[in-house]
Formats: sequence, C-alpha cells, structure tokens
Amino acid sequence: MKYDNYVISKPVATGGYGPEFVYVGDREYKSNFTIMFLRITEPTLMEEYPHSHDFDMYLYFMSFDPDNMGDLGADIEIGLGEEREIHKITTPTTVYIPAGMIHCPLEFKKVTKPILFVHCTLAEKYVKEESKIIKD
Repeated sequence: MKYDNYVISKPVATGGYGPEFVYVGDREYKSNFTIMFLRITEPTLMEEYPHSHDFDMYLYFMSFDPDNMGDLGADIEIGLGEEREIHKITTPTTVYIPAGMIHCPLEFKKVTKPILFVHCTLAEKYVKEESKIIKD
C-alpha cells in the first residue's frame, strides 16, 4: 500500500534486560528519533559511568502494573550534571537530558514489580562516544 513504510510492526525481541522493543531512527523511521522500551524486573546498574551525548534524550520510568500505574514499585537513582547530583525516583517520572548534559550513573536499586523503562533520543541512533565517558 502507498503508506506501508509509515506502519512498522516488530516482534518482541529479547535484550539484556528481557523483552524489549527498539525502534532506531535511521533504520525504522529514516529520521532523528530512536525509542527503546525495556522491561526491568530486578535491581541492576544500567549505566555505571557518567557521560554525555550530542543529542537530547528523554527517559521515562513507568509502572508496568495496569491496575496501579501510580505505584512504580522501585527505587531508582540517576546522577545529573557535572556534580553528578543524585536524583531518587520512586514514582512514575520522566527525566529530560539536553544535548551535552552529563548524566549517570543510572541504577535500579530496588524493583518490587516490573517497570517499563522508555529511552528516547532525538537521534537517528543511540551512540555513546568513548571520549564522552567519565571514568574517574
């Protein structure tokens, strides 16, 4: 059909954290937008080292419980800025990370029920440049 390229169906994939959907801008959309849907079911240190990117990023931490979407069921910490200011997340939350902003570590410290973690970037693909990772 004429607009088939705008309707993208993908099977559930299995990634490092379990079932996931990953849509990469340069592959699926031919645009500067990439989105990942990850199910987090146990404590994990997702990102150890602070770093930055040349694109805006949006992180969403949401309950996977359709009967109680207001209860995140988790304790999460993320560092923001050069100071690595720690923000604690215990309710459904979104975090905006503008291009160039240092962020992380990102740790899911306690997970009592599944979380939907959505990671969006205004980029044709997610790239973490080695030169922008801070390992001190």
